[in-house]
Amino acid sequence: MSHGFELKPATAGIDPDTPALLRPIAQALHWVNQAMVVLGMLALLVASCVLTYSVFSRYLMKASTDWQDEAAVFCLVGATFMCGAFVQQLRGHVGIEAMAGLLPRSVNRLRLALVDLMCTAFCAFFAWKSWTLFHEAWAEGQTTSSSWAPPLWIPYALMALGMTLLSLQLLVQLTARINGLFKPQQGAVA
Repeated sequence: MSHGFELKPATAGIDPDTPALLRPIAQALHWVNQAMVVLGMLALLVASCVLTYSVFSRYLMKASTDWQDEAAVFCLVGATFMCGAFVQQLRGHVGIEAMAGLLPRSVNRLRLALVDLMCTAFCAFFAWKSWTLFHEAWAEGQTTSSSWAPPLWIPYALMALGMTLLSLQLLVQLTARINGLFKPQQGAVA
C-alpha cells in the first residue's frame, strides 16, 4: 500500500471509451496534469513558507509584509487553477449523485453526458474570459494596488492556462462519455 504521490502509467487516467484519435491528447494531458500537481504542491509549500515568514516578520521584527500576502495569493491561485484538470481526470470534483440511484441506467448515462457537456461549455467560457483578462492586463500593464505592485497578468495567465487545461480534459472525457453512450453497457456506470 502506497502512502503519498506516485506517478501512474499514461493509460491510468484515460477512459477506455476515449476515441483512438484523442488518445494521444489524453495521454499528453495525463503527463501535463501530473506535472501540474507537482508544481501545485510546490506552490502550496511556497505559500505556506511565505505566510509563516510573514507572521514572524510582522510580529517579531515589526517588518512590512506587503509582498507576502500577494505572493501567497498568486501561489494559491496557481495551485488551484493549474491542478483543476488533474482533479477532473480523476473525476474528483464534488458531485451530487442523489439522482444516480433513482434513474434507469440509460437515463443516468445520458444525464452524465449532459453534465459533462455543460461543464465543458462553462469551463471553455471561463477559459476564454480568463484569456481576455490576461490580454488586457498584459497590454495595459496592470498591476495590483499594493506598494509591491506585481503585474496582474501573472494570476490571469495562471487562471487562463488552468481553465484551458480543465476545458481540454473535460472535452476529452465528454467525447469518451458520448462514445460510451453508443456502446452496449456490460458493467456499472462510472
